[in-house]
Order: sequence, then C-alpha cells, then structure tokens
Amino acid sequence: MIDLAAQGNSAGVSTPTTDNDRILAAIDIGTNSIHMVIVRIDPTLPSFTIIAKEKDTVRLGERDPHTGNLTPQAIKRAIAALQRCQELAKSFQADHLVAVATSAVREAPNGRAFLQQVDSQLGLFVNLISGQEEARRIYLGVLSGMEFNNQPHIIIDIGGGSTELILGDSHAPRSLTSTKVGAVRLTREFITTDPISDREFQYLQAYIRGRIERAVEDILANIEPGEKPRLVGTSGTIETLAALHAKDKFGEIPSPLNGYEFNRNDLKDIVKQLTSLTCAEREKLSGLSEKRAEIIVAGAIILLEAMTMLDIQSLTVGERALREGVIVDWMLSQGLIEDRLRYQGEVRKRNIIKVAQKYHVNLASSERVANFAVSLFNQTKGQLHNWGNEERELLWAAAILHNSGLYVSHSAHHKHSYYLIRNGELLGFTDIEIELIANLARYHRKSSPKKKHDNYSNLPNKYYRHLVKEISPLLRLAVALDRRQIGAISKIRCHYIPEDKELCLRLTPTDPNDTCALEVWSLEDKKVAFEEEYHVKVVIQLVQEGRSPKAEGRRL
Repeated sequence: MIDLAAQGNSAGVSTPTTDNDRILAAIDIGTNSIHMVIVRIDPTLPSFTIIAKEKDTVRLGERDPHTGNLTPQAIKRAIAALQRCQELAKSFQADHLVAVATSAVREAPNGRAFLQQVDSQLGLFVNLISGQEEARRIYLGVLSGMEFNNQPHIIIDIGGGSTELILGDSHAPRSLTSTKVGAVRLTREFITTDPISDREFQYLQAYIRGRIERAVEDILANIEPGEKPRLVGTSGTIETLAALHAKDKFGEIPSPLNGYEFNRNDLKDIVKQLTSLTCAEREKLSGLSEKRAEIIVAGAIILLEAMTMLDIQSLTVGERALREGVIVDWMLSQGLIEDRLRYQGEVRKRNIIKVAQKYHVNLASSERVANFAVSLFNQTKGQLHNWGNEERELLWAAAILHNSGLYVSHSAHHKHSYYLIRNGELLGFTDIEIELIANLARYHRKSSPKKKHDNYSNLPNKYYRHLVKEISPLLRLAVALDRRQIGAISKIRCHYIPEDKELCLRLTPTDPNDTCALEVWSLEDKKVAFEEEYHVKVVIQLVQEGRSPKAEGRRL
C-alpha cells in the first residue's frame, strides 16, 4: 500500500530536487508488518522529506508453535513484500536502501537463515538489531519529528513482538528498554476466546505487568525529582487507538495524527469496548482494519497497563519511529549531521525552512518579514497583547511561509498559502499549531478573519480564533515593511502612548536617501486592520539617522 499523501503532490506540485539531494529508502521488518519509507535528504539543512511509504502486513510473528521457526508461508509473504519494496525504491531512484529486522527475526531459530535467503534471492542486506538498538533508533526517529525542548519524555512503542520504553530529553537517552510483550505475540499466546473472557483478560493484565515491571522501574529511576515527563506513543497499535478515540469523540480522524492526545480514562473506556466485542464486530469499527482488529485488544491492554504503572494520565501520538530513526542514524553515520543535539533541537525551525524552500519562497524577504513580525510582537507585548513564546514562534513560522501560495498563483495567493501550509507536513508541530500557522499566513493580506471563512470558523474554540485575530495584524504590518522586498527598512521601533491610545512606528531606512514611499504607503493601508483590532491609532514616522523623526499623518 503506497501512501500517496506522503508524496506532497496533493496541490498538483512536486518537490524540487537539487544536485545535493539524496534519495534513501529505509525498511523495518517487524513482527506484524514490513514498512518502508522513502525520503529525499537535503544535506544542507540537514533534513529529509518523506516522498513515499509502503506497508505490508505479513505476520512474521505467526511462527511455528512447536519449533518457534518462521513459517514457510510467512517467509514467502515477507520476501514478496521486500521485493515490492525494492521495486518501489528503484522507481524513486533511491541511492541507498537500508533495512533492519527486529523481534520476530531476532527470536526465531531460523531468523538468520531467513535473512540469508533474502540476501541471496533479492541481493538485500538486512541488519538484525537488538531490542536496545531498536529502542535507540526509535528515539532518534521520534526526535526527528517532535520537539522535546530539553524536557523529559517517555516514549512507548508497541510492536507485534516487543514493546520499547525509552526515556530522553533531547540529549542522549537516559533509559532504553525492550520487553517481549507485543500485540501479535500476546494474541497468539494468550487469547483463545472471542470476545476475550474475563479470566484471559485478567491473566493477560498480570502477565504484562510482570513483563514490563523492570522496564518501568528503570524509567522511573532515571526521572529526576520534580520532573513530570510527557508520554509519547508511536507505531500502529497506538495510532489505531488514537484514531478510534478521535472518531468517537469528534466524529473524524485527524490527519496527521502527530501530536494528537488522549487520556488514560478514555483509554480504559476503549479497552472496555474492545474486550466486549468479537473480532468480527471489531472489524466494523471505523478506523480499524481487519488484520489490526485481530490484535488490537492485546495492544490496548499493553498500553493501559504501561500508563497505569508509569502513573501517567495522557499520551501524545508521534508518527515517526523506527524507520525514521534508521534514516537519522544513516545520516549520522554519513557525517550529514555533525551536531546531534543541534539537529534534534531545531526540528521545527528546520522543517519550516524546508517547506519554504519546497514552495520556492523568497527566503531573504521572508526572513526580514519574520524578523519585523517578531520585533513588533516583542515591542507591543504587555502593552497591546499578552501572548507568549509559543504564539511568537507560530507568528515567525507564518511569516516565513506567508507567500508560499505564490507557488500556485499570485491571484488569491494568501488562500493558496493556507492550503499548502495545512498540507505541507510541518514536522514538530501539532495539528492545531499547523492550523494556526496556516490561518495566520492566510490573513497577511486582503480580508481580516471572518466567521464566514471556513478555515477560521472551524478553529476548535474562541481562544484560537482570538489568537488569529490579534496576531495576524502584526504580520500584515511586517509584510508592509518589506513591500519592495529589497530590505529598504533596516529597523523599527515602537512607542506606545497609552493616554492617547496611539502607537508610533519609527522606521529607519537602510539608505538615508530613500524616502521609503512605497513601504509607508503600504503601512498606511495595512495599519487599518491593526487599528480596528487593538483600538489604537497608528502613526508612522520615518527616522533618518542623526535627524529628527519625520512623521507621516501628523506633526509631532
């Protein structure tokens, strides 16, 4: 199954390729499925863009019950799936194909023989990695798509044959554990009733607690006093549970799921529902495939027991895991990432720049606009608004991407910007943060936010609508300050007179002989939205170095 949505072509445009770009394919041979992701690596940032995905549910974990060997049928399915992966990678002209195998192949007596067969038949070398190495690469993968801000995070990855628990904070991981509890393994070994009986359910709970106890203790031992780590869940079981939760609570499944949250009490309700249904009844649930329905009960119980033992109330979904970690690890090995911590700490900024480059944004101008926007934000904070660091970052991102819609057409390009940002795979941001960035960019010109606009009215609540209404006028002023896109204004200073409800914008031209007439004219036009939102009068002053300010609109 190729995930075309990951290719970035939904707007009818393709991602530009440079001479330095490299195409890499990464394959994860798991207990339940074989996954492949194909990425375009830009070593200058460094970053990678997912251009295709492939998944086949081959169930290598359904091993011979007597010998523990991978069955001939499973091996046949796996080799056929790997061949399709090779062909897809070749069609994308991949320079390299990196493959790893995990739990099922690790534990099967004929696992290494299977890998030799893959090598001889397909010419594909597969790395067999340990549970701890699997956990390390999952950590790298999660960090490539989510900002940790040096705060402790626990990662749980529930696979078909094993569950990885990881503790990290953007730096080297504090704890890497892998335990032999997985959705396929436990379903095969412990569930014989349909729906699951109370006796089997209770036994399964006790078994899971016993198996993950040591991993949980190791995690807890490495949490410093006063720290409250956030829980991040990855891979198919957790994404499926999140989809079930979203469908039940909100009537639809968000895309992407990255950043989606649900709590432990809601998970208990989901487990109660799933355990009351037969497999055939579970298959009818929206968001649950036939093959996932067979193993979801065991997977859900693993997650619930882990959250209970860790005493954590909520979970955030991370859509990147082992496959992406394989890519990051390869980039590190090739010297494409010199500073691992810098790479992990700048995931959001890096992806904003990457998307801007994708849509051929004039980065020099956008960076000037972004600097003006942030400066206006900082200088008016505490006087005209009280937004914080998170909102400032969203404003910066929207400023960098506000003109991305020009890639489609100049006509109504602010609307095209909204669409491209909304569907641009901005890694490191939650779904609502992407929606806010897209809305802010949408309102950098033309109409102010209105209830009749679907993109605005569909924001989750008044808080977010208020945020867009207050911050978007700052972006409008910033865009006007670089009207000719030549850097005509070198700096701006704000002076607020509360008794007069007046905001003076003092502009210093880069060239002392430049009257900046077009910038001043544009500001006069754009300031209307700002004045209406903040109920102030905006006065524009042109300041020549060493001279008195020249006021536009009134005498000082």
